[in-house]
Amino acid sequence: MRTNHSTHAMGAPDHRTRSGAGPCRPADVRGAVRRAVAGRCGATGCPYDEDALSDALLVASELTTNAILHGGGVTGFDVDVEGRAVRVSVSDRSDRMPVAADPLDAEGRQRTGGRGWPIVCRLSRDVRVSDLPSGGKRITAVVPVF
Repeated sequence: MRTNHSTHAMGAPDHRTRSGAGPCRPADVRGAVRRAVAGRCGATGCPYDEDALSDALLVASELTTNAILHGGGVTGFDVDVEGRAVRVSVSDRSDRMPVAADPLDAEGRQRTGGRGWPIVCRLSRDVRVSDLPSGGKRITAVVPVF
């Protein structure tokens, strides 16, 4: 994993973390989100909203967990802080689009899973799913934190 610090048009540094293929856990992506937000705050003195950061960490966890459970594993991730938001992208091996599962199973009982995608969509300002040229997909969610 490497972290890049560059300057965008407004002169404020962008904070990015990129990871290539390999094992990845939700904690790895959450850590990258924390480091990127802390890097931006340290560079600009701009405080972040603690509740909003918690939302971004939950989105990072859900994207990563969904890639592991439903996407054949994480093939990479990026975390960028741009403007007032953190952008989390997680790639996996599956071409299948994410879906919100019915909260009830065939017998009408409450399911134990199926809440991750709705959480990502509800907490994010923008969510995009892109096909990857080599197969699989990349899901990018933007969560305001500043």
